[in-house]
Amino acid sequence: MTTHQANRFSSLIGEIYDAAVDPALRSGALEQVSQFVGGCAAMILSRDSARLTIEIQQHFGTDARFRQLYRDRYVELDPLLDRHLTLASEQTIGVTDIMSHADFLETSFHREWVEPQGAIDLATVALEKTAARTTILQVLRHRSRGTVDDAMRERMRLLAPHIHRSQIMGRQIRARSHTVDDLADVLDGLNTAICLLDADGRVVHANAACRQLFADANLLAIVGDRIVARNTQTDKIFRSLCEFDEGTHSAARRQIELATSADGQHYLLHAFPLKRDRSLPRDIAATMLFVQRASMLPLLAADAIAAAFRLTPSELRVLMAIIETGGVPDIAAKLGVAETTVKTHLGRLFEKTGAGRQADLVKIAAGFAVPFARRTSGDDGAA
Repeated sequence: MTTHQANRFSSLIGEIYDAAVDPALRSGALEQVSQFVGGCAAMILSRDSARLTIEIQQHFGTDARFRQLYRDRYVELDPLLDRHLTLASEQTIGVTDIMSHADFLETSFHREWVEPQGAIDLATVALEKTAARTTILQVLRHRSRGTVDDAMRERMRLLAPHIHRSQIMGRQIRARSHTVDDLADVLDGLNTAICLLDADGRVVHANAACRQLFADANLLAIVGDRIVARNTQTDKIFRSLCEFDEGTHSAARRQIELATSADGQHYLLHAFPLKRDRSLPRDIAATMLFVQRASMLPLLAADAIAAAFRLTPSELRVLMAIIETGGVPDIAAKLGVAETTVKTHLGRLFEKTGAGRQADLVKIAAGFAVPFARRTSGDDGAA
């Protein structure tokens, strides 16, 4: 291989791996592979071990009609395809490794499929062999270049492991991308506002409910890539939740705080530490922040609350009124009962739930919130 060819080979390896990251580059990379090894057309195809299915994963220089013909008929007449079942991976073979070229010219595979494409010969190399399937690179040789030679075999052998690794990388990248997209869709479907923060408190991701919370800006707002509290009480709570160290880590995991927004709404805040290493890259989530509006009565599973704590209908009504209204006088007025009656039910609620104050009752009830947001037409998923 000359210096120019070696430089071209090195550049081509880079193009092959670039195609793993950007699928739009695959066709161009395969074209460069075909030309570098001395071919005029190429396909990467995969066949299952039972020889029942054939999949053309990538192609260059082959007309759609010929690809369909290959799948429908000529795959069974290809003299090289199944030879790789017994050969080592990355071993390149040409027609003359199987039969004389004169005999190959007489086959219907050559006359009806290879020759009409302007080719005279072909070579293949196995990229991957598993118990389930074999994947190969097939390259056609144009009649003007003559039959497959040793230089073509060697170049295909050298490129095969890089093409194989590129395919593996591409699968892993796509799998990760799908996982991230699916997770984002799930988070956007929740009515609880969820925000992922890095080790320095910068926002890495916010679901739809959280983005709406920031847009309303009554409790928390986003300035640049950081969260800003709208009042002193919430700021103090937010900072305490997001400041973790080794000594407070286990306690912080269980800490839930009640904050009040500028418009008087009550919210439950809970921060869960994921990682505490400040040397992590900027886009790695270190903390997950949950924000749930405490007055979301329609989203509470009231029947489940009543069953869990064996509440009477009157006790459940008082509990729901505590979440929505708050003080005993207001609850009494709302329900049309005496304040002493409310206090009696409140005492029973404390006894049955183990709560010591009304704020604790709110936190307990929030644990029975329906997790998924109720979507309407035109809804972006925010609660």
